[in-house]
Amino acid sequence: MLRSTLLILGAALTAAALLTALFGWIPLGAHLAIPGVVLLLAMLNEFRRRYKPIQSGPPGPGWIKTPERFVDPETGKDVTVYYQPSSGERRYVGR
Repeated sequence: MLRSTLLILGAALTAAALLTALFGWIPLGAHLAIPGVVLLLAMLNEFRRRYKPIQSGPPGPGWIKTPERFVDPETGKDVTVYYQPSSGERRYVGR
């Protein structure tokens, strides 16, 4: 909920900056645009990088099943973590 609120706030600040710029209040528009654009970019970047897709089956040879387990809050599935020692990559597999 906090992420969605921050995304909406960033969009509102950016929209307000555009409106004030259209009416000729450039300094006020700049003061609104900077935090609005920073919030939008930060939240969109966080959404893109934070969540990795949950796979339906084990990743294959060379992967080590770790003791790490958790319940995915979005789907409610039990998730097992696999680790690839050569690359350090981690994959999440739902059960």
